[in-house]
Amino acid sequence: MANVVVVGSQWGDEGKGKIIDIFTGFADAVVRYQGGGNAGHTVVIGDQKVILHQIPSGCLREGIWCIIGNGMVLDIETLMDEIEGVEKAGFLKDKSKLRISEEVHLVFSYHRLLDASREKQAGEKKIGTTGRGIGPAYENKVARTGIRFADMFDEALFKEKLAANTAEKNDALVRCGSAASLDVERLYEQYRALAGRLKPYIANTSVLINQLIQKGKHILFEGAQGTLLDIDHGTYPFVTSSNTTAGGACTGAGIGPTCIDEVIGIVKAYTTRVGEGPFPTEQINEFGERLRDRGKEFGATTGRPRRCGWIDIVALQHACRINGFTGLSLTKLDVLTGFEKIRICRAYEIDGIETVDFPASLAALTRCRPVYEEIDGWTEEISAIRRYEDLPEKARRYIERLQDLLGVNFILISVGVKRDETILLSNPFA
Repeated sequence: MANVVVVGSQWGDEGKGKIIDIFTGFADAVVRYQGGGNAGHTVVIGDQKVILHQIPSGCLREGIWCIIGNGMVLDIETLMDEIEGVEKAGFLKDKSKLRISEEVHLVFSYHRLLDASREKQAGEKKIGTTGRGIGPAYENKVARTGIRFADMFDEALFKEKLAANTAEKNDALVRCGSAASLDVERLYEQYRALAGRLKPYIANTSVLINQLIQKGKHILFEGAQGTLLDIDHGTYPFVTSSNTTAGGACTGAGIGPTCIDEVIGIVKAYTTRVGEGPFPTEQINEFGERLRDRGKEFGATTGRPRRCGWIDIVALQHACRINGFTGLSLTKLDVLTGFEKIRICRAYEIDGIETVDFPASLAALTRCRPVYEEIDGWTEEISAIRRYEDLPEKARRYIERLQDLLGVNFILISVGVKRDETILLSNPFA
């Protein structure tokens, strides 16, 4: 038995979709524990590309429990479309093991409208959200005015809560300058119908997950976004609205911390960020453009071009400490092929003082100047390589330098976008 948490170690978009898909080959269940439709996990199987937003990545393999945990905020309108899309692609043929927490909070159309209206009103001071309504839904949850799946099957309670939320959001939309006006009766009928279609999948998922643990099953806990977007430990306020770190797996799935055996951090071989916020190693130059073009760095959820830069050891050390990584997976190493020199940010300089501590202050982080060391690049294509020792010497030197700086070993190296373009050094489920 092994229970493994997979966490992004940067600002999201680290390649979690592929790595999680690989690890599901050893798992009996996959659990999403936070976030919502703002996630975009891309998996390439052969010539087929599948993008998942809310459904756990285990849906691409038959016979695996796919569990949407209580820590998510779920848009059931888009979930139905996603289920149908995955089925059309030839997956999720058997939905008998798809389960949705009865305690999960729901994203409604008014959350999406408010999200978009706030961003428009903020102008240059916008956060850079995906516009999926995630922040407003978590706001309702924390304010104790949210609507959970269980509430939808209590007709009187659902009507009462929906009416209160609709009135509040109509007022908020007016203040944001939006002309949108929500009709509570139409929303009630629409969402009751959707809830009815999903009712067979509703369960006390905390009980289910703990039962699977007691039976000795292998469980993969699938994180979304990345450590630097965590509401507590990320670059606040330019963060998401949930705990993206390993600790979120316990609260977002309903398990105790003693149940976790391994925590695997996903590290992209360089750094990217979508949206606003500080980014010390960002390259607004030919190197940044080259990374974006070679890595096809465009958001799976929004299509927005990602900001690109060199790998940041200070930020990664912060992620290692917060999550307690027991192993790391390195992704997109192939993108660096052809760079004559590769830079590694080993420290920051702030106001003339060198530091390896990741600042909490947004102002301090904005003033950071990266302290780089350079390492020779390689020219050999590596996507066909399946053994670590067959990698070019300079590629291995880069990997080993990162390992030395972070103090955590790599257990997997991704050398291409496809499932089989992978070097697996150690199996966390073994």
